[in-house]
Parts: sequence; C-alpha cells; structure tokens
Amino acid sequence: MTCDGLLGCFHGLTELDKECFRALVEAEEPLTVDEIAEAVDRERSTAYRAVQRLLQTGFIEKNQINYDQGGYYHVYSPTDPSKIADDMQRLLNDWYAKMGQLIHEFEATYDQSETAAPAAES
Repeated sequence: MTCDGLLGCFHGLTELDKECFRALVEAEEPLTVDEIAEAVDRERSTAYRAVQRLLQTGFIEKNQINYDQGGYYHVYSPTDPSKIADDMQRLLNDWYAKMGQLIHEFEATYDQSETAAPAAES
C-alpha cells in the first residue's frame, strides 16, 4: 500500500478525489473549483463533487474571499498534513478497538456454545 492508498482506504476517496487533492497540495496558493477542474482536466461539476468529498473528509479547507464591490467566491487549500495524519490515526485506533471487541464477542459466543453442547448431550 502507498500513502495515497491510505486516502482511499480510510475515506473511500476516488482517483479523481486524490488528483484534486494533489493539485491543491502542489498549488502555491488556494484554488477555486474552476482552477481545480482545469488542473485535473475535468468539468467543473465533476471537480466540485470531488471537492465536496474532500471537504467532508477534512482533507481540504474552504475560505471565502469577498469582492470590494460585494459578492464573494470560495477558494480551497489542503488541510495541515499533521491534522490529517492525526485523524487517520484516530480512525485506525477506533477500528482496532472495534475489531478487538468483535473478536471478544466471537470468542464469548462460541465458548458458550461449546460448554452448552456437552451438557445437552448428557
């Protein structure tokens, strides 16, 4: 597995999501959805959906830029990698704890079955 593989493993990100994330990481400044779409050579609506998934997972941040005359637009930038790594570590720890609990439940379920079965046969 590669470190990019972690993005898909932990959060189910698609190849396009990862491409958009890479584009933001490689950019020198925050990008608009139109600029992201251009960087990954996709339609704006397709890039927008990837950006929304990245926002939901916390991999990127959205900031509002206001025009002097009124109105605004949004730009996106990658979240600090240490924060992303901390979130993935937390998810891994949660998964590990849940798997441990399920293993104990499995053991308890089948230990009771084995002790109950000989008593029924007597």
